[in-house]
Amino acid sequence: MSTSNLQALTLLLDRAVSERDEALRALRDAQNQAEQARNQHGQLAQYRNDYQQRWTQTFAQRTTVDILGCYQTFGLRLDQAINQQDQVSSYAEQRQELARNRLADCELRVASIRKLIERRRQEGLRVALRQEQKATDEQAARAALAGFGAYARVSA
Repeated sequence: MSTSNLQALTLLLDRAVSERDEALRALRDAQNQAEQARNQHGQLAQYRNDYQQRWTQTFAQRTTVDILGCYQTFGLRLDQAINQQDQVSSYAEQRQELARNRLADCELRVASIRKLIERRRQEGLRVALRQEQKATDEQAARAALAGFGAYARVSA
């Protein structure tokens, strides 16, 4: 294999490794964002549960219609916030999965290029060994012919 081809493959490998490293960073970012979104969703859901428990205790006592209306309005807005955060969490999970798939693709590309480089190096070694063997065979054949020619002159 020529040196320029090996250099080109090495350059391609370097680029693929850089892309893989970037994909790994993107996956870590996506994992962090998904974790934060899940945590925020959990906090909102816990807050809603706490809010409902507090108001259930308050309703056990006497309450006014205005206060009941405020409770219901705030509860609806809290449910909307939880639903919206659920969508944010789902989107973050999807982005995380896409980042994971991209990383797997990049890792496969790096492995493929490394394997190709190794095959090309092995192929280059085989070619070099064949050329060396051919040169050795030719040298041995010339030496044998030279020796046979000297033997033929002495015998005559």
